[in-house]
This record gives sequence, structure tokens and C-alpha cells, in this order.
Amino acid sequence: MTEHDLWLKDQLQDADFAAEYLNAAQEDDDPQVYLLALRKVVEARSSLKDVALQSNLSRETLYRTLSAKGNPTLKTLNAVFKATGLEMHVTPRG
Repeated sequence: MTEHDLWLKDQLQDADFAAEYLNAAQEDDDPQVYLLALRKVVEARSSLKDVALQSNLSRETLYRTLSAKGNPTLKTLNAVFKATGLEMHVTPRG
């Protein structure tokens, strides 16, 4: 891991930082950016294996879901957020 990767992993331990990180990734028009950011959050705050167990998903499904070609359902996203101690919210633009 690079020094930046280690710094980011450390910062993503903080729920507020992780939420802002995901909010920033969501602003990108490419959904791959968000999925890869969510994967970094999962790996920093827990592990893919633990999140798969907590969300009742197979590890393979979770790996595929949080890949650049992933296409998660809302149910899967909610399960992943719950397992990482985060919630998804919608706010009005402006």
C-alpha cells in the first residue's frame, strides 16, 4: 500500500469522513466511481468477508457488486451500508 492508501484507510475509519467520501464519489457521473469508493469504505471499516456475512451475501457476490462493473440492487446497498455502520440518505439539491 502507498502512503496515501494507508492515510485514506485510516481516515475512512471515521464515519463522518466515510460519508463525505461517498457523497463526493456520488457526484461523479460514472457509477463505477461510487462503487469503487464504497468498496474502499467497506475494506477500511470492516472487510469484504465480514460485510458479506453480515449482509447475507456470498463473498463472491459482494466482490462482484462492488467492482467497476457491479450493478447492486437497493436491497444490497442498504445491507452493505448497515454492515459498515452507515446509512444512505437523500437530500434536495440546492
